[in-house]
Amino acid sequence: MIDYRSDTVTKPSPEMLKAMWNAPVGDDVFGEDTSINELEQLAADMFGMEAGLFCPSGTMTNQIAIKVHTQPGDEVICDADAHIYQYEGGGIAFNAGASVKLLAGDRGRVTAAQVANAINPDDVHRARTSLVCLENTSNRGGGSCYEWEDITAIRALCTQHGLAFHLDGARLFNALVAKSQTPQQYGATFDSISICLSKSLGCPVGSVLLGKKEFIRRARRFRKVFGGGMRQAGYIAAAGIYALKNNIDRLQEDHAHARQLADSLEGRSWVKRVLPVETNIIIFELHEAGSAPALVQKLKELDILAYAIAPDRIRLVVHLDITAGMIERTIKQFGKL
Repeated sequence: MIDYRSDTVTKPSPEMLKAMWNAPVGDDVFGEDTSINELEQLAADMFGMEAGLFCPSGTMTNQIAIKVHTQPGDEVICDADAHIYQYEGGGIAFNAGASVKLLAGDRGRVTAAQVANAINPDDVHRARTSLVCLENTSNRGGGSCYEWEDITAIRALCTQHGLAFHLDGARLFNALVAKSQTPQQYGATFDSISICLSKSLGCPVGSVLLGKKEFIRRARRFRKVFGGGMRQAGYIAAAGIYALKNNIDRLQEDHAHARQLADSLEGRSWVKRVLPVETNIIIFELHEAGSAPALVQKLKELDILAYAIAPDRIRLVVHLDITAGMIERTIKQFGKL
């Protein structure tokens, strides 16, 4: 099977497994796991931020950040397709007691003008706007990336209005490679950043939340409350250390493979349109309404696993377990449909 359902399906490489096997560990709740401490400091240093917190998932890092940045009754601004709203189980309401102001962005990307219009006035009848969240790259936007000037414009607006600024950077390294940006730019711009290790970087599990020391001190308490306190988790943290040191530059290969697949889909009689491809995600729309599940099943019969994200939309995600030969085989199978 050629598995394009997500970049979360990757298996650790032999080199990553060796790093995990040899990892020094301790009790992380006591702050004594050497490998976790190293990973948190490594990630923080990469982004020029003060501290990091290792968590089991990107959902947890996002939800902890929202909890720290808000008070019950506050309002969070984000795109309508944002992962924190679409795929985190209503956690903003359940965990933080906050409401959400949804914006209709461009493939998951919002503008400073949209954010400005969404900020509530200082009125006891309205929720207090306290946090703006961006997602880069945007999952439901087909791996779309923000332009840097758009991010800095929103940052300036947040500073002006005293709003916290959080980044769901689940696939941020894809954006860094695609846009030739640096982690330090992001670290100097956002109040908190969540980076996922188990997506494009190929780790089996884990995400890191980054921010100032006081923010991370409070975040660590909420991690415990959320049930995320781990013990000898350095074995999985070691995978993150390996990935941050070895698996970033190779993302260019995934992006090239994604463009090959997108090009092969253009002009197919059964494809209505392909969303622009910037990174490792391809989303294409079918002519026939409701036909996506049937096509996913047909592809499975051809040993290709895909994911229907809507009745007429299919998502393919390229990752480090997808080889050039697999891309060629997939394109040939597309020709048979």
